[in-house]
Amino acid sequence: MSFRDLGNTCVVGLQWGDEGKGKVVDLLLSDFDVVVRYGGGANAGHTVVLDDQKFALHHLPSGILRENIVSIIGPGVVIDPAVLLGEIGSLRQRGITVGQNLRISDRAHLVFPYHRKEDALAEQAATSPHKIGTTGRGIGPCYADKCARHWAIRMCDLYRPDDFRRRLASVVAHKNAYLAAVYGLRDTFDAARLADEYLSFSQELKPFVCDTTLLLHRLRQAGKRVLFEGAQGSLLDIDHGTYPFVTSSSAGAGGVPSGAGVPLSACPCTVGVVKAYVTRVGAGPFPTELKDALGDLIRQRGQEYGTTTGRPRRCGWFDAVASSYAALLTAPSCLAVLHLDTLSGIDPVQVCVGYRLGGTVLEQFPSDTHLLEQVEPVYATLPGWTEELGGCRHWNDLPPPARDYVRLISERLGAPVRVVGVGPAREQVILVGDEV
Repeated sequence: MSFRDLGNTCVVGLQWGDEGKGKVVDLLLSDFDVVVRYGGGANAGHTVVLDDQKFALHHLPSGILRENIVSIIGPGVVIDPAVLLGEIGSLRQRGITVGQNLRISDRAHLVFPYHRKEDALAEQAATSPHKIGTTGRGIGPCYADKCARHWAIRMCDLYRPDDFRRRLASVVAHKNAYLAAVYGLRDTFDAARLADEYLSFSQELKPFVCDTTLLLHRLRQAGKRVLFEGAQGSLLDIDHGTYPFVTSSSAGAGGVPSGAGVPLSACPCTVGVVKAYVTRVGAGPFPTELKDALGDLIRQRGQEYGTTTGRPRRCGWFDAVASSYAALLTAPSCLAVLHLDTLSGIDPVQVCVGYRLGGTVLEQFPSDTHLLEQVEPVYATLPGWTEELGGCRHWNDLPPPARDYVRLISERLGAPVRVVGVGPAREQVILVGDEV
């Protein structure tokens, strides 16, 4: 199977993140020349297994593992320079080339230590059930400053040092006063020290920084094929997710135009990625969550621990109501169903096909998070399978119950399945034609 004939493509998650987008991006890259991260920040965590080595990527696009791919961090991303430079250094130590193949938008906004502090203090101050479960990386406060405009600083500002120092001094004075007044913070941030630190970062990052919007348009005009890499999942989208238990950016395919700087027509194909079950990190409604030994088994078999935080992920049955809603927003051209192997040995398996609320069965995903917290899942029950799937490489290698399970997901989400994941390694995938 080749995606080359489908044009530029976006890989987007149709759950609450951690679906395996990095693996799918890595799989598809042989058909593309450019990969673009268009949203989120260091709160994202994409895991790629290459030659038995596991790479956890937070800021960098998954394409960075291939020297011949141009990897772009777009203007919609918020960047923590210390984290980004640490990631670049770690990859270089492991023999991965990071040089002319990386470009960073000069329009991207910067995360500062006061953003991380504000993130942590706001979460500490919140009382249950109002805690969001943030990663504490300062992403939300940085995006808030971006929208408020007065206190935001962009990558390009670093390259006017005198103006940067003056602006940062004003911002830090405001942040110190705000954090002291609202949270009683006694320790203050030193504007001069922060300026020195970030100007040092700017020199290390300078070879990568450019107008990526203009670069991306030039690459497209030259006939280069572009893969857009989503961060988080559609159900965490700031506008369409389970608000307020969401991320602070447009996590779905709708984030591509603004986050990368291209028109809607630039991305005609979308690959929707789901796990064969569901996971969630942090707080928020989760109708199919398994708070029992079965949930623990899925977590252990699937190694469900956050790439960014290391926190154990909440696990549950596949929720076709939630993912169908995400598919409605995204209109995926096709689906990738990953972690099918994790469900081996579980019999029966279940898929949520509706929500019961009082005496009513809902088949649509409610916009009111309060209602979502009250629903009970309505399940379709299917036979499980005992066979281990890690060695399967063709559709017909899968046992019939596993194929039926994938078919049900395809039917419910209204898109054909073209990729089935049966293990963490790069080669542990099945590329599917029209047989599903």
